[in-house]
Amino acid sequence: METLRLYDFLPSGNGYKLRLLLTQLGVPFERVEINILKGETRTPEFLSKNPNGKIPVLEIEPGKYLTESNAILVYLSEGTEFLPYDRFLRAQVLQWLFFEQYSHEPFIAKSRFLISILGKAKEHDEAIKQKHELGYAALRLMENYLTTHTFFVGERYTIADICLFAYTHVAGEGGFDLTQFPCIQAWIEKVKSQPGYININQV
Repeated sequence: METLRLYDFLPSGNGYKLRLLLTQLGVPFERVEINILKGETRTPEFLSKNPNGKIPVLEIEPGKYLTESNAILVYLSEGTEFLPYDRFLRAQVLQWLFFEQYSHEPFIAKSRFLISILGKAKEHDEAIKQKHELGYAALRLMENYLTTHTFFVGERYTIADICLFAYTHVAGEGGFDLTQFPCIQAWIEKVKSQPGYININQV
């Protein structure tokens, strides 16, 4: 079996989702750092792997690539305890994966990118205020859900948790105050206590 190759930018939550799952599955992989700040996703070589010019990209075998972090999560978790077999529970996992990409990541991850990765909070002050409004709406929805649930699907740890955890636990780097969300804070600690946990800066 070919060793998986992950094209990744270390600070990226989208790449971290995959590193976390692969580590927790015990699946070996080679990581290739792609520095998005230096335009390394815009080279002809990288664009031949992902014409959309974004990381992460998973090379499953030479010349065979998968893109979009949540699609890769589903691919990697197929047939494991991280993705339920039950149709309804699987659909609930997908529901949270779509929520994360549409209602969560564009606001929480982008705020973190502007503030902590680019260091351009002042230049983007107005955009960040707008992102905070929508990001807090996503966090409130998660908080309300977690008042009666331990994890996001089926009361067990799944890729729904991995996907939402990636950017939520570093939301403070995007200027979000998580102290007002005690259920989210408790859930973050539960995720961190899972076997094989690695932090976002671990290769």
